Amino acid sequence: MVITNNVHLPDCSELNVQEVDLSSPVLLAAGPYLGKDCENINNEFMLCRFESGDPRACLGLGKLVTTCTLQFFQKVKRACFHEFNQYANCVDKSSGDLSFKHCRKTQAVFEECMDEKLCMKRPEFGYFCRARVHKTSRPPPPANPCPCQPVVPDPTPSLPDCKPRQHPRFGSRFYWMTE
Repeated sequence: MVITNNVHLPDCSELNVQEVDLSSPVLLAAGPYLGKDCENINNEFMLCRFESGDPRACLGLGKLVTTCTLQFFQKVKRACFHEFNQYANCVDKSSGDLSFKHCRKTQAVFEECMDEKLCMKRPEFGYFCRARVHKTSRPPPPANPCPCQPVVPDPTPSLPDCKPRQHPRFGSRFYWMTE
C-alpha cells in the first residue's frame, strides 16, 4: 500500500496489547458465551470500523474488545475451569473438523456450571443472526472520513442493450440439456 507523508500511522506503543493466546477449540467452545458477554463492545467496535472505513480510528475500541475477552476467560477460569477444559478438550479431540455433536454431554455440564456460578445462560439458537439496532454515544462520522481514500465515481458505463443471439448452426454444446 502506498501512502503519503500526511497520513498518520500509529506508533508501536499504541498497537501493543496483551494477546488472547487460545486455540480454535477453546474459542469455539466459549464462543456463544463470549459473544454474549462482550456483545456491546463488539458491536461498538464493528460499528466504528464500518462507519469510519479506517482501522486507525478504532484502535481504542479494539483494545477494549481484547480486554473484555481476557476478562471473560479469567471469569470462566475462576468459576468453571474444569468443566470448560473438559468441553474444549472434547471439541478438540473428538473429531477432525472440531464438531460439537460428540460433545453434548460435556457441553451440558459446562452450560450448567456457567448458569449456576456465573449466571450466564447460553444464547438460544439464532440469537446472533437477528437484526438489532445498536445505540451508541459516539458522534456520526464525517462524510469522507479518510483523506487517503477519495470518493471516485464509477467509471464503468452501463452495458448496451444486447440483441438476442441466433441459434448455433450445429446445435448446442450442451446436448444433454433440453431447450
